[in-house]
Amino acid sequence: MNASPAAAARFSRSADAEGLRDSRPAYAIVPSTRDRLRGYLSMTRPSVVGLVFFTGVPALAIDGFGWPGWARSSTILLGIALCAAASSVFNAWLERASDALMERTRTRPLPTGLIEPRAALLWGMVLLVGGVGTLFAIGGMPGALAGAATVAFYVFVYTIWLKPRTPLNIVIGGAAGAAPPLIVDACLTGGIGLMSLTLFTLVFLWTPPHFWAIALFRKEDYARAGFPMLPNTHGDAATRRRIVLYALCLVPFALLPALTRNLSLAYGAFALVVSLWFVWECVELLRKADVARARRTFFASLLYLHLLFTGMTVDLLLLRT
Repeated sequence: MNASPAAAARFSRSADAEGLRDSRPAYAIVPSTRDRLRGYLSMTRPSVVGLVFFTGVPALAIDGFGWPGWARSSTILLGIALCAAASSVFNAWLERASDALMERTRTRPLPTGLIEPRAALLWGMVLLVGGVGTLFAIGGMPGALAGAATVAFYVFVYTIWLKPRTPLNIVIGGAAGAAPPLIVDACLTGGIGLMSLTLFTLVFLWTPPHFWAIALFRKEDYARAGFPMLPNTHGDAATRRRIVLYALCLVPFALLPALTRNLSLAYGAFALVVSLWFVWECVELLRKADVARARRTFFASLLYLHLLFTGMTVDLLLLRT
């Protein structure tokens, strides 16, 4: 019986991964403790953890009750950071074969053999227990459940189910990266309020254009690993159009905290300016279909989110202290 095209593709990717693993750098000596520690740290993807941490900060005070105190605030954010780090490590463990096929990921600790898979899995579990335990200590069962559910969603729904199967992977999977405001609210109030939902929706809608910009200039990489990213399944033009659509959808959610007076009108004016700038950057991507513009849109998306959440934090510090 002939193998199906899907099975043949899986076999081909597996064979390619094995070949890359055979040709990965062989350590002539046992890696130093310092190298291994750097490997464990890099698996947590500190830049991603930092961004996740950052988006949780305004949620601490945006509901109008004021800052909960630095000790409580920092403990909640620590729990969120540990859960995000655990998600990254589990993702690295699950995708170690695919990472070996992609140019931008083949030098990560698992594909190169710096860290053994069993050690990586254990490291992820330690981080998960630490994160959920921290959230439970400060926010009780609602906080712990919110943190655990976020990790489970990222690992099982996004990494295992969505990412290898559908171009909607990052659309739905973006919910995990957008969860910090919900976790903060669960820890502080035991529930989910309008403002935490607003911040969640803002990051949720920001995630697709951010990752689709990467997918535009890393299209061959994703194809080699077998991930059905939107540019590979629907084409570059369709991807660029969707990026503009999502950028437009971001604008009302960026303004909503000012419209509800949870933040000042000064923040609202700032959010309008930076949101229109980001929409313009995305429109330029639609007009100038090249790799350089896709890279620029990627960096613009990072700057946009940082500017927006910095604006919220500064506004809250001025109003609530």
